[in-house]
Amino acid sequence: MRVMLDACVLYPTVMREVLLGCAAAGLFEARWSARILEEWARATAKLGLEQEVWARGEIAALAAQFPDATVRYDPAQERAFWLPDPADIHVLTAAVIGSCDGILTMNTKDFPKDILGDAALLRWDPDGFALMLLAEAPDQVRGVAARVLDVANRLSPEPWTMRALMKKARMPRFGKALEA
Repeated sequence: MRVMLDACVLYPTVMREVLLGCAAAGLFEARWSARILEEWARATAKLGLEQEVWARGEIAALAAQFPDATVRYDPAQERAFWLPDPADIHVLTAAVIGSCDGILTMNTKDFPKDILGDAALLRWDPDGFALMLLAEAPDQVRGVAARVLDVANRLSPEPWTMRALMKKARMPRFGKALEA
């Protein structure tokens, strides 16, 4: 399954680490465009120059880890598509050009299912998508989540539970399922 990741699921960090950990485990093929990665980097710039520099380093590392993930296309191809928010048309275009099965986003209202259906695309939110992967490959997904929790606990002065970490990452149902 090939999935276009919107910028809003690449940033925040915990959500990204869970999703890309699952992609690295072979549970799906992650896709994005240069513009999506640029949106992620610019979002971090609001927190300061050092955060943007850090994000750009992570983006470079992702390019090495997922060399086939970046979808390239001529921006003129965007004219063939329509979405309620014109600023998101590039995501839809990249998904279609990249032969994706769907788009993973938090912005459900900006990607109506009927419009995506016309393009033979599904839409998932990160919480539901992670639950779907958990049902399909529980051991692999639990392993990814455990590694993310371990890193969070090493970096944080306060200990995290799986459920609390995933709730903070806006994946509460996934966190609850992991603790069940």
